[in-house]
Amino acid sequence: MTAPATSVWRIAGMTYLQYANRAAGSVRAGLKEPLKSKLAAQGQFSYKVSSWTNGEQSPKIEIDTLDKAGKAV
Repeated sequence: MTAPATSVWRIAGMTYLQYANRAAGSVRAGLKEPLKSKLAAQGQFSYKVSSWTNGEQSPKIEIDTLDKAGKAV
């Protein structure tokens, strides 16, 4: 009788998202120019967020890092 199949990331003690992020990071690190700089630019993001209180919108705050995203609103 054979053992049940187990995913590689489960054996390593990771979630699939952690595994996918590490794999993508390894691929990006191994690229040569000009693809490396092109993909680095795609990893950047920006958006604006605001909250509403008593029907009034607060000023919009620009979010461009994950650290700011956790502290917004």
